[in-house]
Amino acid sequence: MPIIECGPCTLRPWRVDDLDSLVRNADDREVWLTLRDRFPHPYTIDAGRTWLAAASVEDPPTALAIDVDGEAVGGIGVVPGADVNRHAAELGYWLGRAWWNRGIATAAVRRFVPWTAETFGFLRLFAQVFETNPASMRVLEKCGFHREGVLRSHARKDGRYLDEVVFGIVLDGLGPKSARQSPDTNPGPVS
Repeated sequence: MPIIECGPCTLRPWRVDDLDSLVRNADDREVWLTLRDRFPHPYTIDAGRTWLAAASVEDPPTALAIDVDGEAVGGIGVVPGADVNRHAAELGYWLGRAWWNRGIATAAVRRFVPWTAETFGFLRLFAQVFETNPASMRVLEKCGFHREGVLRSHARKDGRYLDEVVFGIVLDGLGPKSARQSPDTNPGPVS
């Protein structure tokens, strides 16, 4: 199981004994406002138990705990694509509010991205960030993601329609070689 040192934090598999720190850091309306609704609010002990039961048995894990000094203070993970998008995955991450603005998310994303490429063979990662979350946009830009577009009124969160800004990165040299093709060798459409 992976242990990924990131400087201010460590990425590691979720454990069932993370329940207290998970609920303490996740049960915050300000955290919830930055995430999809599948991340519950309020974040209850039952929600934490359900998450940990699933996440702690994945091998290899698609989601890891962000650990600071032995405490799970957030999470980072990918949702793999399917069918013609099986070479790509959506990246997501969160931190408890007490840990914001300390460089932890940037350090976690910077180390998690190559690990997912090596572990799962992804060629591309993308993230969709609510327009109300410029801090997350800065994290992605610092980690080499490029702003690819805006999905207008794409999300409905807390009773409001929000734009989502799409960021992506192509993991040249880390993804599966059979999926990579340089623009010079792309034959273009076949008629």
